[in-house]
Amino acid sequence: MANLEYLDATSVEQVRQAYRFADEAHLGQLRNSGEPYITHPIAVAALCASWKLDAQALMAALLHDAIEDCGVTKPELIERFGAPVAEMVDGLTKLDKLEFTTREENQAESFRKMLLAMARDVRVILIKLADRTHNMRTLGDTPREKWARISRETLDIYAPIAHRLGLNQTYRELQDLSFRHLMPWRYNVLSKAVAKARSRRRDLVQKVQQEVEATFANFGMMMRMAGREKTLYSIYQKMDDKHLSFAQVTDIYGFRVIVSSITDCYTALGLLHQLYKPVPGKFKDHIAIAKLNGYQSLHTTLVGPSGVNVEFQMRTEAMHVVAESGVAAHWLYKVNEADTATADRLGTKWLQSLLDIQDETRDAAEFWDHVKVDLFPDAVYVFTPKSQIMAMPRGATVVDFAYAIHSNVGDRTVAAKINGEQVPLRTELKNGDIIEVITAPVSTPNPAWLSFVRTGRARSKIRHHLKTLALSDSESLGEKLLSQALRAEGIAQLPNASPEFQPLWERLLRFTGNRSRAELLTDISLGKRVAGIVAKRLTVLLTESGEKPNALLLSTERFTAHESVSQGAVMIDGSENTSVQFARCCRPIPGDDIVGYLGRGEGLVVHIAQCGVARRLQHKDAERFIAVDWSDEPVRTFETGITTTVTNGRGVLAQVAAALASAEVDITHVDMGQDEGQDANDLRLVIAVQDRTQLENALRHLRRTPHVLKAVRAIPAA
Repeated sequence: MANLEYLDATSVEQVRQAYRFADEAHLGQLRNSGEPYITHPIAVAALCASWKLDAQALMAALLHDAIEDCGVTKPELIERFGAPVAEMVDGLTKLDKLEFTTREENQAESFRKMLLAMARDVRVILIKLADRTHNMRTLGDTPREKWARISRETLDIYAPIAHRLGLNQTYRELQDLSFRHLMPWRYNVLSKAVAKARSRRRDLVQKVQQEVEATFANFGMMMRMAGREKTLYSIYQKMDDKHLSFAQVTDIYGFRVIVSSITDCYTALGLLHQLYKPVPGKFKDHIAIAKLNGYQSLHTTLVGPSGVNVEFQMRTEAMHVVAESGVAAHWLYKVNEADTATADRLGTKWLQSLLDIQDETRDAAEFWDHVKVDLFPDAVYVFTPKSQIMAMPRGATVVDFAYAIHSNVGDRTVAAKINGEQVPLRTELKNGDIIEVITAPVSTPNPAWLSFVRTGRARSKIRHHLKTLALSDSESLGEKLLSQALRAEGIAQLPNASPEFQPLWERLLRFTGNRSRAELLTDISLGKRVAGIVAKRLTVLLTESGEKPNALLLSTERFTAHESVSQGAVMIDGSENTSVQFARCCRPIPGDDIVGYLGRGEGLVVHIAQCGVARRLQHKDAERFIAVDWSDEPVRTFETGITTTVTNGRGVLAQVAAALASAEVDITHVDMGQDEGQDANDLRLVIAVQDRTQLENALRHLRRTPHVLKAVRAIPAA
């Protein structure tokens, strides 16, 4: 308990009680090394104490394996040590007790639980990182076949999280320990090479240190100087990424100059640039623009004695603490939580975004995919039109930026300007860009955005919106279909979702096996339930409750049911989004005779009545066809296919495009075929029109065009 002097006596006593409880719980358990198991929780708590974490965190560190390994229950911990400690321990407990289909699924669910717990309370991940650090230090005691898996997991997940939260010391140690166990031979070779270089360059390091200290003493500035050696793993990474030999890696050694104020950092930079020549392009100001994890320092590379490049970092004492301990600096420097600027800077903004992603993503593997995207953020810094700086991952697009501002801005984005110029939404952001997002109230996310967005937040928001949209569209279509089927049974009105009809719906749901009215209606729209069967059952239930079928409505519906369009036909106007699809084989447009096919699980598919594909389906699956008709005022254009036979010649395609433009028709796709060298060629086009009248007008314009031999609509034959 020697390093707990920063806690008061009551807190120390609470930690002591947690230690006694953990010691008793782990009694008789041994680690792979043969030591008593309690040595591990003690080591984890000691690491947390070095970060000056509070008593609750230290108690959770001592108890972190109690639920998992000792059969202690969460209620028991709440009773003994309080809810916050029990919540932290629960967040640290893996999900080994649940059955998962694959190891990956188990891992993804465990990480999701841990990451969400840490988003609610950052102490959870600090304890987890301390736990992983001690496990990596003692990895040599575990069976060798586990080394690769544990080391790879540490490199892929825990080291990036440590880096994301600014725990640089832990980040470097986890990387080196993983490297040592993952590639022992390479680790040993590099270790010997660095040791040799260290002894060779000892004189150089001492000379630089003496010259710099003398320069600062002459100027009369107080400073502290510390050496920095590149980790073996980062040397290996640099050699591997840039195909360098060890001799070509020049920045193995560096110096940190720690001064008392921000102004002194810039003064120190000036003194160093007077002492040694700076290397062009190697200066970075991370004080004015901090890194995503809160790191701040000035970086410069200078040509030192004997022409050797030496890197210097200038920072204040407070910056040094944040650089080494990141989020833990909240406790080390007793940072006030209400100071949102500091809280944002120290990575808690990212933690909050985990909760946002979780709100939209219930699937563990999908959640983990989103988080992995954000764990390796090689940042670019961009500006809003009001000059606010925003850090985005490298490769992020305008859409990512829009979602980073607010999900409502992202959802309604229609266009964007970078540095005053209009750009496509997929444009990648560059350092210093000023981005203006243009929104429209009626705009919704486009599924195509998923192919280019880079941030987990944007991806999860788009997916969530599309899923919600698809469900609400499907529900309203299901309501239309059930109402139509109910009219055929003589019931004019579908019971609504009010409390008055709640018992009726509950009885119907027991019959269909659905959990809610919305789910039943969605299943009807997707063809998983037959509307006619559900309507018959609903009619029976309504009759039992006293509502009799209307004989006049029944005879009217039955009389018109044999005709192509009944009174209860589903009306189509183009606003149905994902719940209604227009068959790509025949591409129906307003004015066509149409039929609706309720496919299994794919919603309502609309075909032209004469379409060959629809006729074959009708022959096989007639009961799945329903009456559909166009509404009087469709709300958008519809795509249809045309085939234009043209003679080969210069500018033919331009003439065809001009003819369609004069008919006020958009071309959405062109296929020119492979028939090169022939006198005539077929152009297959997909065009967007309002209705059949506009299509006929477009075909007339084409037939009057020179070089066009024939222009017809493309519909598959029966």
